[in-house]
Amino acid sequence: MRVVISDSSCLIDLRKASLLPAFLRLPYELLIPNTLFEDELLKFTPAQKRILLHGGLKVVELPGEGVLRAREIVGEFAHLSIHDGFAYALAESRPGCILLTGDGPLRAFARKQKIEVHGILWVIDELYAHKISTTNTLHGALDLLAKDPAVRLPQDELAAYLKRYAGS
Repeated sequence: MRVVISDSSCLIDLRKASLLPAFLRLPYELLIPNTLFEDELLKFTPAQKRILLHGGLKVVELPGEGVLRAREIVGEFAHLSIHDGFAYALAESRPGCILLTGDGPLRAFARKQKIEVHGILWVIDELYAHKISTTNTLHGALDLLAKDPAVRLPQDELAAYLKRYAGS
């Protein structure tokens, strides 16, 4: 089973779109660094965090060398936060994994390092491909995301996805 390492941004957007339970049903091993789970998911209720954990999300503690690697990366690339560094260091330690992030600088950095990177639109496609969510559900979720000013998705791609999942 492939490993997907998520940063907090995608989980936050999936929560906003009411897609967390569906996301947890995808056939992947889902991991998040412990610091992101504890420090970045501040608006998640304890019940929502329990849903994540009971649904299979594994909270992984980075070993000392992972923390050092994260700090090294952030020191070299000032546009990355320490939490970006933690997500990247965990992905780097898991060859063949997928890094799930909506953070542009982290995506660019990971791609340069030959780590497969995807975002929430990929999750939408996966939910449809695995017959977990209907087009109506996905269109509604995309519409919610499109209307949320805190969600930063490429507008042209978002418009194409709204059209793709409309009324089938």
